[in-house]
Amino acid sequence: MVLAGAFEAPALSQGIAPKATAAVSVGYVLVPVVVTDTKGRTLPGLKERDFTLKVDGRPVALDLFTASDDAPVSFTILLDGSGSMALAGKLDGARAALAALVSQRHPGDDFSLHVFSEGTVREVVPFTEDAAHLRRAAAAVKPFGKTAFFDALAKMPDRSLLGRNGSRAIVLLTDGVDNASALTEEGLAKLLEGVDVPVYPIGLRSPGPPVTPGPGDTLEHFLNLDVLGRIARVTGGRLAIVDDPAKLADAVREIQRDLRSQYLLGFAPTGRGPVRYRHFFLELSGSPKPFRMRTGYRGTEPPWRENESAKKGSGK
Repeated sequence: MVLAGAFEAPALSQGIAPKATAAVSVGYVLVPVVVTDTKGRTLPGLKERDFTLKVDGRPVALDLFTASDDAPVSFTILLDGSGSMALAGKLDGARAALAALVSQRHPGDDFSLHVFSEGTVREVVPFTEDAAHLRRAAAAVKPFGKTAFFDALAKMPDRSLLGRNGSRAIVLLTDGVDNASALTEEGLAKLLEGVDVPVYPIGLRSPGPPVTPGPGDTLEHFLNLDVLGRIARVTGGRLAIVDDPAKLADAVREIQRDLRSQYLLGFAPTGRGPVRYRHFFLELSGSPKPFRMRTGYRGTEPPWRENESAKKGSGK
């Protein structure tokens, strides 16, 4: 990876595998939830009584419920600068997605840009509202080297905490190819189970139907949909795959809509029981509604809501 000198920053790591710090018990569990209608439009106006959050089948007592409406967002942008991004115009597509993201910014939004290749991830632009600075930094990236994609993404949840807004997201611009990480796909998925920041992968592929690798082809030519989809699903984000650069603005608009109209549920684990992965299930009052949320958390038992009648209001 080659960056213009004005954008150089110290590497966050140099060939060191990230530790799975998120595998330990979390001190607080925050659950962002996006609720939509059947046409995919976000659904405002729901109350706490409309939500029943369950962990492993049992209702949880929440101590936080809030609804955000057009709230500012802190975006942590992770850009793949490795050699595979030079193929099929992938890096140009990633730059276009970044430009669309910052061009749709709202007052109070801030952005940081990290670029990774050859086992190193660099904070190229710290959190800022300067859209032109972000675009110049992305334009200066020259694709080079192997891809330690899993190792780089594992560092981003902690980096996202440096943004000033309560609503946060990691926007991942990559082809999903990994050929250099110390962390495995399974290790990455396990680590992401313990974080509350949704990841929104954006992948750009060549126009036309999906192509199956032929003799002599390498994975570097192809978008890894399975990996990117799993990352979005575990964290409660959304995967966007675009084969026409003109549609990038629409894909980014969907991400922004999610983050500005979401519900935040929260609770503190009790410290009782073993530290393990615990699965979420959500019930919403009224007619069935599509929703997106993280799949669970890693930690001790939640505070159980033993008496179902204690739920605020009837709501059901």
